[in-house]
Amino acid sequence: MSTNRLSDGMAAALNAQMTKEAHAAQIYLAYAAWLDDKGYDGMANFLFRHAHEERNHMMKFLEYILQRGAKVRIEAIPAPGEEPKNVNDCFEKFFQQEVDNTQAIYMLVKKSFDEGDWATWHFLQWFVKEQVEEETLAMNLLDRIKIAGGEKASNDALYVLDRDLKDEPDEAELAQEATAENP
Repeated sequence: MSTNRLSDGMAAALNAQMTKEAHAAQIYLAYAAWLDDKGYDGMANFLFRHAHEERNHMMKFLEYILQRGAKVRIEAIPAPGEEPKNVNDCFEKFFQQEVDNTQAIYMLVKKSFDEGDWATWHFLQWFVKEQVEEETLAMNLLDRIKIAGGEKASNDALYVLDRDLKDEPDEAELAQEATAENP
């Protein structure tokens, strides 16, 4: 008797997303190492933390696949790609990685809806909220870098941003949590 509760297509899609999360962790590790090499310890720390978060997301997918009785497939992940050209480019790439991941999550949500796989649909709602948070965080960082001068940001402005990111929380305030008392 098979205990697998996922369609073959859903199991393959969830395994692919698990690999995508592992790849994001590697990308963020590469960016963090690049930033650290440039002397931006705070920004590096921020991306080291996010690499760890992406590995945790990978594990959530792995555990879910196992809990649904399907087979986990560990695949090779691609190399992180080119190093950033500057701090602005680094965080533009960070933002684009999050946007790409959001689109992948949305495709999984649609697939689970189309299949009537309500357990997977429910599981994925956490990731939908997480991606809103991640994109908001990345956009806020890009705004701050833009204010600092974008690609032409001064060393002084980058120093302040670097110092701020060292201990800054990794979560963004989300619109669905806003109230009249706490806009």
